[in-house]
Amino acid sequence: APRERMLQALTREFGLDPLRVLMVGDTTHDLEMARNAGCASVGVSYGAHDPDSFASFETRYVAHSMADLHQWLMEHA
Repeated sequence: APRERMLQALTREFGLDPLRVLMVGDTTHDLEMARNAGCASVGVSYGAHDPDSFASFETRYVAHSMADLHQWLMEHA
């Protein structure tokens, strides 16, 4: 499947409810893929794209380090 439909294909293949899937991504492409699949997302600012570009994707959170991501997941996932 094209990249933008990859997450949709994976949720179908594994029988997952998209509402119970959390996509962690470092690009706007990742976050768009999550939105298109109906999944929640968390952005990470230490990756490929500037986190200011994540605003339009309504991420649940933007983590600024692995420790920050871990802490958020422990509290919210």
